[in-house]
Amino acid sequence: MTMRPPLTYDDALHRLLSLADYERMAGRAAPAPKHDLDRMRELAERLGRPQEAAPVLHVAGTKGKGSVAAMASSILHAGGLRVGLFTSPHLHTFRERIRIDGEPSTEAQFASALGRVWTHIEEMAALGPGERPTTFEALSAMAFDLFRAERADAQVIEVGLGGRLDATNIVDARVAVIAPVSLDHTAILGDTIALVAAEKAGIVKSPAPVVTGPQPPEAAEVIERAAAAAGAPLVRVGHEVRVEVRGHDLSGQSVRIETPLRAYDAWLPLLGAHQAENAAVAVAAVEAMDLGLPPRAYVDGLARVRWDGRFQVLRTGPWVVVDGAHNPFSVSRLCETVRDYVAPERTVVLFGCSADKDLDAMAEELVGTVDSVVVCASRHPRAVSPDRVADAFSRAGIDVVEGPHARDVGSALRAAQAQAGPADLVLVTGSLFVVAEALEAWFSIPGEHYPEFDPQATALARGLA
Repeated sequence: MTMRPPLTYDDALHRLLSLADYERMAGRAAPAPKHDLDRMRELAERLGRPQEAAPVLHVAGTKGKGSVAAMASSILHAGGLRVGLFTSPHLHTFRERIRIDGEPSTEAQFASALGRVWTHIEEMAALGPGERPTTFEALSAMAFDLFRAERADAQVIEVGLGGRLDATNIVDARVAVIAPVSLDHTAILGDTIALVAAEKAGIVKSPAPVVTGPQPPEAAEVIERAAAAAGAPLVRVGHEVRVEVRGHDLSGQSVRIETPLRAYDAWLPLLGAHQAENAAVAVAAVEAMDLGLPPRAYVDGLARVRWDGRFQVLRTGPWVVVDGAHNPFSVSRLCETVRDYVAPERTVVLFGCSADKDLDAMAEELVGTVDSVVVCASRHPRAVSPDRVADAFSRAGIDVVEGPHARDVGSALRAAQAQAGPADLVLVTGSLFVVAEALEAWFSIPGEHYPEFDPQATALARGLA
C-alpha cells in the first residue's frame, strides 16, 4: 500500500479555499442556503464531537468580540491552562485563526487538522448538492479537532457571523458572551438593532451564564428575554460589573474592574475606553466559567494580551495609527479614542472598506475628526473600488486627496504620510483587511497571498467569466 505524503500547508490552504467561502465570494460550488446547523453537526459527529473535549467560552457581538476573546484566552492561559482560541478574520496568515496559548497554529498543525477533516468533507460532498461544508465550517471543525488533539483545557470560540446559524453554534457553551451589538451585515442579520441582537442572542441555548457588554436598549431587551427564556443568569457590564479607566498613555491604560466576586486593578496594553469595557466583559466571562483561576491570573492575563490592528500606534511625529473599525458604531468609538489619546492638528485618513459595509455612514461618522482622505482598496475580493470610496467622502464634505487612487495599500499609506505634518495623524481604517496590508507594508511582513482571491478567480467562481 502506497503511503500518501503529509499534506503541506500550501496544499491545505488550496483545499480550504476550494470550498464555498462566504467571506470572499459566492462560489460556483456554493451549497444551497441552509436554515439550520445540520451540515456542521454532521461534520462534527463524523469527527467524534471534538467541540465537547473542553469547556467553551462562546463570544458573539458586532464590535469587540475578537478583543474579548483574545483577553479571555490570555487570562485563562495566565491561570495555567492550555487554551485554544478560534477567531476570524486573520491579519497575515490563516494560522492566526486557530491559536494555542495565544500563538498561531504551526503550518504542520494547521495542515494535519485539515487533513483529518478533509476525508469527511469529501464523503459529505458525495452525498449530494448542499452537503459539502463551507470554508468556515471546515475551519471551525479544524479548530475543534486541533484543540482536542492538543489537549486544551479550555476553548475560546468567536462567532464568525451572527450567532444563531453560525457554524460555531454547535457548542454547548460553559458561558455565552455577547459583546456590544450594532448594525452590521444587515442584508443577512436584519436592518434593526433588535433583529441583529436576536441573531447574536441565538448562542444563548441553555441555563449557562450569559455575559454582555454595554448594549443599546433595543439589544439589551432582546438579550434579557433570551437569557430569561433559557433560565440563564445574566451578568451585564455597566450594571453587575463596573469598569473605570484610571489613567492612560500610549502604552496602555490602567483600569479597575469590579465584579460581584471581587475587584481587579489591572494594566491593559490596548487603548480606548471601549477596550476597557471589553476587558470587563472578558473578566466577568472567565469568572463565570468557574474554573478556579486565582485572582492574579486576571491581572496578569490582561497585562499580557496582544491584539494587533486595534488602535495600534506605529509612530509619533507625525502619528501613524491603524484600527480595523469597519462599521459606523466602531468608527464613532475610534473617533473618541483619537480625541482622547492623540488630539492632532490635522488628521489624514487612509480608508478602504468591504462591499457589505455602510460606507456612507462611516464617512459621515468621520466628519469633524478627519481633514482629508486618501482612498485605497485591499486585495480582498469584497473590497470597494477606490472611486466609490472617494465619492462617499466627497459627499460627506471631506477633502479627497487628488491623484490616482492607489489599489496598493502600501503606496496609499506613503501618499497619506506625505500629506501629514509633524503634529498630524495618519489614521488607517475602514477594514481589517486594509489594516493588515498597511501593517505588512510598514513592518515588511510577507503575509499570505491567495490565488483564489485574484479578480479572475473570483469572477470564475461567480460564473462571471
